[in-house]
Amino acid sequence: MAVLRFKAIESAQNRTSVPINLHSEKVSEYFGINTFSDKVMRSTLSSDIYKQVSQAIRQGSTISNEVADAVASAMKSWAIGRGVTHYTHWFQPLTGTTAEKHDAFFDIDSNGEVIEKFKGSALVQQEPDASSFPNGGLRSTFEARGYTAWDPSSPAFIMESGQSKTLCIPTIFISYTGEALDYKTPLLRALHAVDKAATTVCHFFDREVKQVQATLGPEQEYFLVDKALFNSRPDLVMSGRSVFGHQPAKGQQLEDHYFGSIPVRVRDFMVEFEYEATKLGIPVRTRHNEVAPAQFECAPTFEEANLAVDHNLLLMDLMRQVANKHNFEILFHEKPFAGLNGSGKHNNWSLGTNTGVNLLGPSTKAKENLQFLTFFINTIKAVHDYAPLLRASIASAGNDYRLGANEAPPAIISVFIGSQLMKVLEELETNASVQIGKGENLYMKLGIDKVPPVLLDNTDRNRTSPFAFTGNKFEFRAVGSSTNCSSPMTILNTIMAHQLNTFKDEVEEEVKKEPKREVAIVNVLRRYVKESKNILFEGDNYSEDWAKEAEKRGLENIKSTPIALDAMISESTIKLFEKAGVLNKQELHGRHEILLENFIKKVQIESRMVGDLAVNHIVPTAVKYQNKLIENVRGLKDLGIETESISTMIEAIKMVSHHISQIQKLSEEMRVARREINKLEDTREKAVAYDEKVKNAYFDSIRYHVDKLETIIDDEDWPLAKYRELLMIR
Repeated sequence: MAVLRFKAIESAQNRTSVPINLHSEKVSEYFGINTFSDKVMRSTLSSDIYKQVSQAIRQGSTISNEVADAVASAMKSWAIGRGVTHYTHWFQPLTGTTAEKHDAFFDIDSNGEVIEKFKGSALVQQEPDASSFPNGGLRSTFEARGYTAWDPSSPAFIMESGQSKTLCIPTIFISYTGEALDYKTPLLRALHAVDKAATTVCHFFDREVKQVQATLGPEQEYFLVDKALFNSRPDLVMSGRSVFGHQPAKGQQLEDHYFGSIPVRVRDFMVEFEYEATKLGIPVRTRHNEVAPAQFECAPTFEEANLAVDHNLLLMDLMRQVANKHNFEILFHEKPFAGLNGSGKHNNWSLGTNTGVNLLGPSTKAKENLQFLTFFINTIKAVHDYAPLLRASIASAGNDYRLGANEAPPAIISVFIGSQLMKVLEELETNASVQIGKGENLYMKLGIDKVPPVLLDNTDRNRTSPFAFTGNKFEFRAVGSSTNCSSPMTILNTIMAHQLNTFKDEVEEEVKKEPKREVAIVNVLRRYVKESKNILFEGDNYSEDWAKEAEKRGLENIKSTPIALDAMISESTIKLFEKAGVLNKQELHGRHEILLENFIKKVQIESRMVGDLAVNHIVPTAVKYQNKLIENVRGLKDLGIETESISTMIEAIKMVSHHISQIQKLSEEMRVARREINKLEDTREKAVAYDEKVKNAYFDSIRYHVDKLETIIDDEDWPLAKYRELLMIR
């Protein structure tokens, strides 16, 4: 292993830049050239067909067979004209990654002639084998039938890989009996629910609003490690996380990497993946060094939430491919290196109307600010009432390592809104019920005229807050970097839809007592502020004082994924999701089961890697080094040399022996614990046991002894690439 490590270091140090070929024209001239965009549809479809497709996309209505055939024909001609040979339904099964099965355009007709063929039926629906995808008990293994169905609201795109080109058609994935087996289906349902609810509330202020879209801008953090160094670390290869590794003398403490000059090889990688992303219509606009060494971030422009999720998943696939070309491995794990910043995927979320209004954007006009406060306060109320559900939406084995450490938000869900808006809400709460006299300024009397236009640069940021208002949007910072954004976005938009529907009903009840609707709205909002103010926190979310204060406020601090996931199947959650038409009881229980199984498998894999590396790589290395010391001591004594170095070496031998024995003892105990836990039949019980009796009981303990040995054993003998090599050689 030590030989492999030094060969990897040599390879990494001798890397040269990989040539990249870019378009010479402006970005605007090749943006989206590999997407079957609205512009392409308009130019390839008849005006009548185009009108019907556009209407179906806007309204979410069904597309007729005739229209589907016309779109399929145009899509095929466009794709083949760009060198495409195959097509696939691109979907998001509950594995956490994307899936695809490629079919060739060519077929053999009845005369034995080869023809290019792609009908509307193949565009609209396919039948991949559903038996091997996670289903959480919704289906038996022998029940293989599942269906992918075209999502026309997300444009088809051409994925280039080497010399091959494939037409990818974004789809949903459902079972034969109609249950959702993917992430996209419930997201689309949740977006429909929030559209309907928000549009109704908008009618209190503007009857011209016909549609409200949830928008999303997911910031993507990641680490880059040289491919050779990555392959020399079995733990990174198998789990995406380094289970061992002593802290380097220089990590991120100088904060000199943040926003620093981007290394040449990394910049070349960024330039190429951004170029490929641009061709696919993904609006990546920001790149920079993050805080930890070898950590970076990219961020897109806001898009409609469903499209933004598709683009983020596509971007992650693209980044993996391009990283490989540049001899890097990209790590999306939330905490690949202990003691350094983890990686998140900050979900910047807002709501916008078809009339061009950002409903979470403050205004200088009093009436518009009442609308802003309506959606702003309702968001806070939704987060307050369903904080455990939001915590469940970000729960994963990887994110448990990240939350609450090195600038990541804690597991306590709270909302940061900034000092200006805190004052606005405090004044709104303390204002007594007002009576509006004839000729009086309604908004002045209500205090609404005092809301300042909160711009991006006068609302401070709180990097420790899991859910922060940042001027014209909310930033859900607690989302992990490997997460499919569909999960938190489905839950956030569902609880928001429910809250807005409740608000509408309560305003209508209030109007019966207070005819002036604006006063009725403010009265309801004032009550919401009082009921949800416990969720508001402006200070340091890392402090022990906040943890104690949060407990007093009744805010949960759930650090364990198996426990956090309980919120997914509570009676209130089932009632909420069924009423919104997003997920039924069976689907929720199925997802709960899948997430628990995923947690178990990930901890199992890490546990096996901890045991394998510790016992089969570290211990033999330590024994060899120990024997070297013993031989050295024996040789000195045989020569009659008695020096202080002998006693120092004897102490080192004892220390190495202690660490070896502890590693062997703890590794065996962990193996026995794992074997006993595997006998459990209840999935939740097994997940909790893996968390408490394997992960929490042994991972850090074994790591302590291994990392101590790393500081003792001769560097030339150490088998694993060290943190300083993984993080600094690029």
